[in-house]
Amino acid sequence: MKFEELLPQYTVPLKEKEIVKGRIVKILKNVVLVDLGLKSEGELSIDEFSDPNELKEGNEIYVYLEKLEDREGKPVISKKQADFILCWDKIKEKYEKGEAVEMKVKKKVKGGLIVEVFGLPAFLPGSQIDIKPVPNHDALIGQVLKGKIIQVNYSKQNIVVSRRELLEEEIQKKREALLKKVKVGDVVTARVKSLTDFGAFVEIEGVDALLHVSDISWNKVVHPSEVLSIDQEIKVKILAIDEKSYRITVGMKQLQPHPWDVIEEKYPVGSRVKGKVTSLAEYGAFVELEKGVEGLIHVSEMSWTRTIHHPSQILKVGQEVEAVVLHVDKENRRISLGLKQTMPDPWSMVDEKFKVGEKVIAKIRSYKEFGAFVELEEGIEGLIPTSEISWTKKIRHPKEVFKKGQKVEAVITEIDKINRQITLSVKRLKEDPLEIFAQEYKVGDNLKVRIIDIPKAGLVVSLPYGLEGFIPNSLVARDEKGKRKEHKIGEEIEVKISEIDKEKRRIVLNERAVQKELIKVEAEQAAEDSIKGFKSKEKKRKYTIGEKIKREKKENE
Repeated sequence: MKFEELLPQYTVPLKEKEIVKGRIVKILKNVVLVDLGLKSEGELSIDEFSDPNELKEGNEIYVYLEKLEDREGKPVISKKQADFILCWDKIKEKYEKGEAVEMKVKKKVKGGLIVEVFGLPAFLPGSQIDIKPVPNHDALIGQVLKGKIIQVNYSKQNIVVSRRELLEEEIQKKREALLKKVKVGDVVTARVKSLTDFGAFVEIEGVDALLHVSDISWNKVVHPSEVLSIDQEIKVKILAIDEKSYRITVGMKQLQPHPWDVIEEKYPVGSRVKGKVTSLAEYGAFVELEKGVEGLIHVSEMSWTRTIHHPSQILKVGQEVEAVVLHVDKENRRISLGLKQTMPDPWSMVDEKFKVGEKVIAKIRSYKEFGAFVELEEGIEGLIPTSEISWTKKIRHPKEVFKKGQKVEAVITEIDKINRQITLSVKRLKEDPLEIFAQEYKVGDNLKVRIIDIPKAGLVVSLPYGLEGFIPNSLVARDEKGKRKEHKIGEEIEVKISEIDKEKRRIVLNERAVQKELIKVEAEQAAEDSIKGFKSKEKKRKYTIGEKIKREKKENE
């Protein structure tokens, strides 16, 4: 018999849907040719080889025979299917028991990573890589991780794995173990894992706990990075444990005595203290006396001699200052400090240095509409009210008379040591002109005056000693028609004093009264002239014209 006829008697015929052994005969660009001992070679995609060491000509491999021949007479084979079937029992066992498996990261794909489990490719979703998001997937390529098989589709040959589930299980075990060991109030060692704006996450025997920023220190901590650093080992006190959510809260400051416990003994009222200015507010400056203890210097307690509108006028952040303790409020954790109390109070001897009625030289510092502030000496200020600047002039604002820095003479009219106020007067350096006027003139006296203003209400005239008088419209002279007589500024007229009011500092004059007196005098004169004229007519016939002229001349003389 020929060889071809004897061969079937000594070879096992291949069957479809079974795993068979083949040999790599050629490796092309994207295809691998495998000899199965059939008429034609089978073809495999090069992507089916996860291990580069297998991809060598002459190597024997196992493949799954789908069909003996396709339309072209070539066998249809799959290495991936063969690998899956060969490893299926192990994968099924690990999947059903929930046991951990090793998985080597092969490459990054959309949505996650491709890993190799028992030689088979599996998908590790990005959400299942770790408990928290992993920003750089490329850094994991080549690493061998531990995880769990969470999904298997035999027909589609899909395997899905998770590392996160395994990590969560391990953490849960650690949590349960830790909660059996510790209780609230215990002091334990922790390692700083991460820092956030609201605090730090620390690890205690593999279990995360929260250290809130407010529990780091008794003094103010804006950000945990001011005190802590990553991987730093610290001692913490367990403050709270939530057994349902397994949340643990810890604190650092609780390991130190509270600085306010003995605050009244440490900082008694009246004692001098030193500190550093930590911040400035419109109402004052905060001073750190020690960690966790701050005091406030109010703007009103900063200077005996200056009006402080904002603490930045004399203080700055970081400056070392000395102050006096004014008040301690342990319950509300407040300490009031005074800066000016470290210096002698210039007002303590003010009643010995200055007396009411004393003339002084003062320097104009500033002014408001109500008066001018003056400096008598360093730390001692006084006020010249606007009404005390002049007896005679109407001063609306001190700047009409004074300039800043100008030195003026004044007399002290009042000293209020309690309220730290001294009142002065410039006009009282001279005698009140109204008093002088009232001594020289009385109501009913006539005098000549000059018109200086003509307001709607009447006439304003100048009087002796720099005073002014007022003639109301009702007291202004009338013309022939009975209307108010027209006057001009600068015109000189005769008036009668109608009122002198010292309290209201007002002098009222009457022009109409003078006018009536003149009319009366003129009327009397006219009557007298009429009588003289009548007598003259009776004697008319007795005289010649010449004699008449001589007689009239004589009468006139």
